[in-house]
Amino acid sequence: MEPLRKEARDNPSASANLLSKIFFCWLNPLFRIGYKRKLEEDDMYKVLPEDASNRLGEELQWYWNQEVQQAAKEMRPPKLTTVLVHCYWRSYSLIGIYIFIEEVIKVIQPVLLGKLIEYFESYDPINTVAVYEAYSYAVGISLSTIGLAVLHHLYFYHVQRAGMKIRVAMCHMIYRKALCLNSTALAKTTTGQIVNLLSNDVNKFDEVTLYLHFLWIGPLQAATVILLLMYAIGPSCLAGMAVFFILMPIQTMFGRLFSRLRAETAVLTDERIRTMNEVISGIRVIKMYGWEKPFAALVDEVRRLEISKIMKSSYLRGLNMASFFVASKIIIFITVCVYVLNGNKLSASRVFMAVSLYGAVRLTITLFFPFAIEKVSESLISIRRIKNFLLLDEVAPQHLGLPVAEEDCMVEIQDLLCYWDKMLEAPTLQNVSFTVRPEQLLAVIGPVGAGKSSLLSAILGELSQESGVVKVKGELTYTSQQPWILPGTIRSNILFGKELNHQKYDRVLRACALKRDMDLLPGGDLMMVGDRGSNLSGGQKARVSLARAVYQDADIYLLDDPLSAVDAEVGRHLFEECICGLLRKKPRILVTHQLQYLKAADQIIVLKEGQMVAQGTYNDLQSSGLDFTSLLKEEEGQGEEEDRQGMTPIPGNVPRFPHTLSDNSMSSMSSLSSSRCSLIEGAEPLAVVMQPTEEERRLEGNIGLRMYVKYFMAGGNFLVLLVLILLNALAHVTFVLQDWWLACWASEQKHINVTEHLNGSFPQQLDLDLYLGVYAGLTATSVVFGFLRSLLFFNILVSSAQTLHNSMFNAILRTPVHFFDINPIGRILNRFSKDIGYLDSLLPWTFVDFIQVFLQVIGVIAVAAIIIPWILIPVVPLLAVFLFLRRYFLQTSRDIKRLESTTRSPVFSHLSSSLQGLSTIRAFKVQQKFQQMFDEYQDLHSEAWFLFLTTSRWFAVRLDGICSIFVTITAFGCLYLRDGLEPGAVGLALSYAVTLTGMFQWGVRQSAEIENMMTSVERVVEYAELESEAPWETDKQPPHDWPKTGSITFDRVNYSYSASEPLVLKNLTVVFTSREKVGIVGRTGAGKSSLISALFRLAEPDGRIWIDGFQTSAIGLHTLRQKMSIIPQDPVLFTGTMRKNLDPFSQHTDEDLWNALQEVQMKAVVEELPNKLETVLTESGSNFSMGQRQLVCLARAILRRKPHPHY
Repeated sequence: MEPLRKEARDNPSASANLLSKIFFCWLNPLFRIGYKRKLEEDDMYKVLPEDASNRLGEELQWYWNQEVQQAAKEMRPPKLTTVLVHCYWRSYSLIGIYIFIEEVIKVIQPVLLGKLIEYFESYDPINTVAVYEAYSYAVGISLSTIGLAVLHHLYFYHVQRAGMKIRVAMCHMIYRKALCLNSTALAKTTTGQIVNLLSNDVNKFDEVTLYLHFLWIGPLQAATVILLLMYAIGPSCLAGMAVFFILMPIQTMFGRLFSRLRAETAVLTDERIRTMNEVISGIRVIKMYGWEKPFAALVDEVRRLEISKIMKSSYLRGLNMASFFVASKIIIFITVCVYVLNGNKLSASRVFMAVSLYGAVRLTITLFFPFAIEKVSESLISIRRIKNFLLLDEVAPQHLGLPVAEEDCMVEIQDLLCYWDKMLEAPTLQNVSFTVRPEQLLAVIGPVGAGKSSLLSAILGELSQESGVVKVKGELTYTSQQPWILPGTIRSNILFGKELNHQKYDRVLRACALKRDMDLLPGGDLMMVGDRGSNLSGGQKARVSLARAVYQDADIYLLDDPLSAVDAEVGRHLFEECICGLLRKKPRILVTHQLQYLKAADQIIVLKEGQMVAQGTYNDLQSSGLDFTSLLKEEEGQGEEEDRQGMTPIPGNVPRFPHTLSDNSMSSMSSLSSSRCSLIEGAEPLAVVMQPTEEERRLEGNIGLRMYVKYFMAGGNFLVLLVLILLNALAHVTFVLQDWWLACWASEQKHINVTEHLNGSFPQQLDLDLYLGVYAGLTATSVVFGFLRSLLFFNILVSSAQTLHNSMFNAILRTPVHFFDINPIGRILNRFSKDIGYLDSLLPWTFVDFIQVFLQVIGVIAVAAIIIPWILIPVVPLLAVFLFLRRYFLQTSRDIKRLESTTRSPVFSHLSSSLQGLSTIRAFKVQQKFQQMFDEYQDLHSEAWFLFLTTSRWFAVRLDGICSIFVTITAFGCLYLRDGLEPGAVGLALSYAVTLTGMFQWGVRQSAEIENMMTSVERVVEYAELESEAPWETDKQPPHDWPKTGSITFDRVNYSYSASEPLVLKNLTVVFTSREKVGIVGRTGAGKSSLISALFRLAEPDGRIWIDGFQTSAIGLHTLRQKMSIIPQDPVLFTGTMRKNLDPFSQHTDEDLWNALQEVQMKAVVEELPNKLETVLTESGSNFSMGQRQLVCLARAILRRKPHPHY
């Protein structure tokens, strides 16, 4: 609701000149800032007006509305694809010009190369005309390289921006639609699905636009290249092209297999993360029960299956990459064989022209074209999903009524009949009629599920009526049962887009009992509230939500049980001061469970199963003999549980203090141990000491070599790594040697031709068998090494991921509980999901790719240096420039990547919080406002994304610039030192140098990617080296029937949760004798739970604790913990069957289980379940109420019962 941020800086790309636009020079100031300090959000440039979310979204929306109308006329379903084509074809097809020119240059370059080599073949020192011609070819090669570099990046920049536009416009439409969905539509989709549309499906547009043009460029280019090859080497080129076309379907098949394996892996990964989530959530229980080993076995089992799938898919990837790497070698080999065996003479100019032509077309045919097909099919699926979403039903448009005089506003309902779901026979509401006028309070009561909230929904127009009349005069406002809080300040939540009027605001705060809270909260009403109000207690949320409605000052108030989340005293204040105070002039409809307020109501409606069973004043209903208590008895049964869950922010047994505390007992405080909140006696009821969550360490700067060594050593021992290094070296040496041999062969052939020409005697023959044989041998070895190297590489890196995961998981299981108190679950899980995910798939692939490219680049430079040693002189300064550029770029690029991910999350959280408060947003009629906020968040993300695109292009253009300088030097160097150079050597040097342009910058970008992903390795290693608690088993074993009597002695025990924390137990000496039942009482934070923690050695206590004469600190943790049983404060259940929860490791008979359930009075409940003991509990047991979960935990403790102490 507040403006997102101060004015951003103007976007310099709009006013940049042509040169600056081509080389992205307008980014220089940003890089200068980024090099000096960390970039912040305010350093980003404003979105260009044509990229603004609102403008793009409205444009696409207009086309879509046209299409929907057109389709309705023609009686066909509307097509989203046609809309996209209509909206974007013009701008997108213009970008095609760049790529067309680029591909033309790509094809001309090899021809120029061939001509240049021809000059060397017929080298004649006296012929100056030929020299000038050769120089012009060299100029042509240099210019074409520069042209390629510039065009390539301009093309990619423009298509990525086009993709961004489509994505942003789509998101705008999806959000706009989400704000209009009606109840039937919301039943068909979930928040998760909509967020998924916004996060995954629209990203397909970013990808598809990159490759779409290759669908026509690919075939065109292939045809041209075939023609040129026919001219250069005749029909034998067809043999080589055939290999290309065989490779394409093979790669597609690999892709299919790969995505199938990915899908299977994803299922296992989800399973593993779910198990991990439970292990981490229930870590206290797992530790206290000594269950680490069985749980570790569970995770290991899933992880083993997962890794075997990952290994398979990695091998596939390895084969795919190697085949791509080796393909060019095989193609040239086959072409040369066919050419020579047909009786042709090899010549350098022809061979290397062919090599370069194949190189030009290779990427397009084997990579981009199949990619284009794959991405198009993927995005069509996404478009279909988005289209189905956009065609869901909407709520009836809200009629903005004329302003009504205060005495005229009313709600009138006659014979209302409504269904949430037509499938269910019984209507949600039937035959309901009433009228509410100004100054009247209508109370609606009834058991749970009677349709009280549905009645309000019907008045709001959220629930469409089948029949009957709903007449509303005046503006409505509404507070929902689940208070809905927006991320932002408390004040912005109450004002909700209205102007601030101090007197009115103050009155509202007083009436809603928020004044006192505002004084106590840090920052008062300007305190930032997290998503869903996470740092407010349940009662505070309910009162803020009520205050928002009151501040709106509407005509009619619908209040859905605003009193259930607060305790009695605050409830009375709200009822008297607010509902019957500030609002007494207005018509009010109050849904409530609290019978004590009914006397004040002007009329009461009693609902039951959607029907109105009674209506009238309190006295009417009493005299009619209606027994309220019986009505609510039924409710207490079900409602009690529900209320408990809805109301207590802290699960389990929160002590009920005088109301000031119960309401404010800071729900964000995890109640893992209530011993954390120390209450200062007396006046200050809110001094709750929060357990600080430690800031996550972001390790700045570069990753040391040590980390890389650790990473590789985790995957294989020294010998394996040595073999890997050798294989890599061999693969690349044979790779270069194969081309070298071709060059020698061509040069040899030339010498023979020359001598033949001079002697004029009988023709000499080259020993074909020798040359072909060696050539075939080299090709074969480079193929074999290429494949072996890839597979071994993947094997090592994936097993490294496995090793690191295991050591991290074992370290987590063995670390003291304190670690879990200061690190939120999400953070720990993140290491197991995202970081391990990188180690499993992305990192190995990027690493292998990088090493391949890196070695290729070294090969290119080495070849050039051997042929013209002088070339090393200019290479050194180029290298220096490159290293500086890389460092300079990475500084800024890291920050931009960080900004991009931090600006992305508000888009999603805004969507999900909007969906939660949908009815509130509509009741308050602030859809426009929210759409605007969404657009602002989108624009903020677009700013970061735009910088992300342009900065990477800035870098790439400069790298390709360095490469084209290298190519130019090589081309002119060859001419300048033309004496004594073999044509084969020149061909080799130049055709190699030309491949540098795209490849070099790709390699450098991959190296930056690796650095980014190595932080994941670092984070995993950091957790793998956590300190561990005492050993699980020690040599000192107590007798197996220990503890016999169960007497416990504390002797001068001091205890704190960690070395840095204050003591919770101070010098405690106490004796519990055998067979005693001892109750421990004390205020919150007095150290009750800490006493038990010390006994279980969750952290090591100072002093001595004896159980039956054995000192606890002398025996192993498992030995100690498995001999005691505990029912923890918060019930922890695990996903799985009821049986697994009671007896995770199947040590008991069914009879034992039923007896235990009988003892805790849960037997009846479990017997009613369809599968009895085999019933599957949902995540964390949420299909049981809080109380039932505690009973299950009690039963679990009873089952472990051995003659030993119980807490």
